[in-house]
Amino acid sequence: MSNTTPYGVAPIRDDDAAIAAALEDVSIPALLMSMVHMSGDASLLRGSLRPQGVFLNEVQGFMSEEDKAAVRAQALEVIKAYRDRGCTLPPPPSPETIHEMMSFIVAEPVPAEYVPMMLEEMELDGRDAREFHWDRDVSEARQRFHVAIIGCGMAGLLAGIRLGQAGIPYTIFEKNPGVGGTWYENRYPGCRVDVGNHFYCYSFEPNPEWSEFFARQPELQAYFERCADKYGVREHIRFETEVVNATWDESTSRWTVETRSADGRRDQVVADAVISAVGQLNRAKLPDIPGRERFEGVAMHSSAWRQDCDWRGKRVAVVGTGASGFQIVPTIAGEAAQVYVFQRSAQWMFANPNYHEKVGAGKKWALEHLPYYGRWYRFLLFWPGCDGGLPTMRRDPSWPHQDRAISEINDVTRQMFTQYLADQIHGDEELLAKVVPDYVCLGKRTLQDNGSWLAALQRDDVELISEPITEIREHSIVCGSGDEEREIEVDIIVWATGFHANRFLWPMRIAGRGGAVLSEQWGDDPEAYLGITVPNFPNLFCIYGPGTNLAHGGSLIFHSECQVRYILGCLKRLIEGGARSIECRPEVSDEYNRRLRAELEEMVWSHPSIKSSWYRNEAGRVTVLSPWRLVDYWRWTLEPNLDDFVVEVRLVNREP
Repeated sequence: MSNTTPYGVAPIRDDDAAIAAALEDVSIPALLMSMVHMSGDASLLRGSLRPQGVFLNEVQGFMSEEDKAAVRAQALEVIKAYRDRGCTLPPPPSPETIHEMMSFIVAEPVPAEYVPMMLEEMELDGRDAREFHWDRDVSEARQRFHVAIIGCGMAGLLAGIRLGQAGIPYTIFEKNPGVGGTWYENRYPGCRVDVGNHFYCYSFEPNPEWSEFFARQPELQAYFERCADKYGVREHIRFETEVVNATWDESTSRWTVETRSADGRRDQVVADAVISAVGQLNRAKLPDIPGRERFEGVAMHSSAWRQDCDWRGKRVAVVGTGASGFQIVPTIAGEAAQVYVFQRSAQWMFANPNYHEKVGAGKKWALEHLPYYGRWYRFLLFWPGCDGGLPTMRRDPSWPHQDRAISEINDVTRQMFTQYLADQIHGDEELLAKVVPDYVCLGKRTLQDNGSWLAALQRDDVELISEPITEIREHSIVCGSGDEEREIEVDIIVWATGFHANRFLWPMRIAGRGGAVLSEQWGDDPEAYLGITVPNFPNLFCIYGPGTNLAHGGSLIFHSECQVRYILGCLKRLIEGGARSIECRPEVSDEYNRRLRAELEEMVWSHPSIKSSWYRNEAGRVTVLSPWRLVDYWRWTLEPNLDDFVVEVRLVNREP
């Protein structure tokens, strides 16, 4: 028996009854995996007690109540033995056994090509495989290097953590007074994440204390605030400071970054490299409706919610039924006097009974005390949302009904989602006609629902309005036209109308080599190699850049960890190689983006039935999404291939 104490868990001191009580509220598949670690008995994987299936957000494995009870009884004996020997573990499972465990927990074969990615994500060996490491001593050179990071949301904070681990000096410029980005700005009622929280956190910083499976904004921001303090990032942040310009100086191979603070003061900082972590959903988009400025009541975008605004007892108009409106309406319904919901297009949604559920005490206990339970629980959340759903989103050219679906499986999904809506409406055909989308299933952001949306729309004090808004007046909204014109008096207007998602790095002016201006080079079709680097802009890197948003699975934290590792790899080549600059070759970027555009054309997001979508630019082309398998993108970003870049070697030593 090994004397090794499992990393990341507390020793068990509970009595048998307390353990048995906790086991009533755990994920049985994750529990089975922890039992293998605690007992060293891989025969558990070959018995009759096993998960029968996997589905997004499903963590019980479709097992019968009898089988789950049998697992709990067996687990109690394994845990007691583990506790009584001092919480030490036997030797770890072999790589072959780990692969077998992966396939066991999700009740389907996990292809070998995914195993390295999932092992890295799970950190079963207690090692953060994405942490940066130098190949040689460059302590003097790296201290002379300085990186400017624009934005301290999830991605900018991550970049700061990794740069700090590498010992590279950096400064983060954040326009808000606090960290968290979208989780700092979006404070509207009901704001919460739609990726399971035990996956939506840094791989190296799991949080066993989430109070809900899909946490609300305050808890999410608090998590990132804690990370900023724990990893010493806060001291590197200039809050309430916005970057307005960045200019590349070819003579020095450095960037001059111009900033503007909240009081209007301008400043300049010189940096060897710039990392943009500004995100895609951070510049509010307001509709161009006549009279919008005339409204004399309270009007606000969902991302700029006025905390002094009390909607209780008021007539509230929510304009937009995307993700924000979808969360706001059920939250304020019943407290507002009347809610008018203005819908441009309906949203596809799927059932998630846990969307508003709290994490029970047993699950928290297991996350804190059971070896590797949390890591396998993360795997259980990640795998169903990995690449398995991607075929549902790719067009099958042989499918004969392209007007309503892109493939047979897409059509089946449409029927299932439509039935889910119909089952909640109870024969109200007029409402059903409004809430069933008129575009292909999965073509826009698909929302998660626990029944609260349609329950709210069926309230007497909530009305769904699909006629377009024609005018805003001092105290009202006008919709329809002619004999159908209707004026609706309201006290509050909430613009849940989204963001300028296709205007990357806007409104900053970024000037690169030869005076190339990034916004002009991009025009309406922003492009970057792997979504990270852009020709003519040396030592400039994007996190969450063009073509990297995820609409088929994964999480932006996973993608950002891939991108930050790749960026640190580029910086490593600069510093260890004594180079001045690294710049993506135009032909490499062009070929990558040619493949990207071709792939996107075959995806559901490009279907002609979609008349409007923030996934698309003004010309109707998809520019923000990634069509790639996660495992491919993970592999491409393991480290930069120097053949893809022009690396300019420094001829003379630069003065510090």
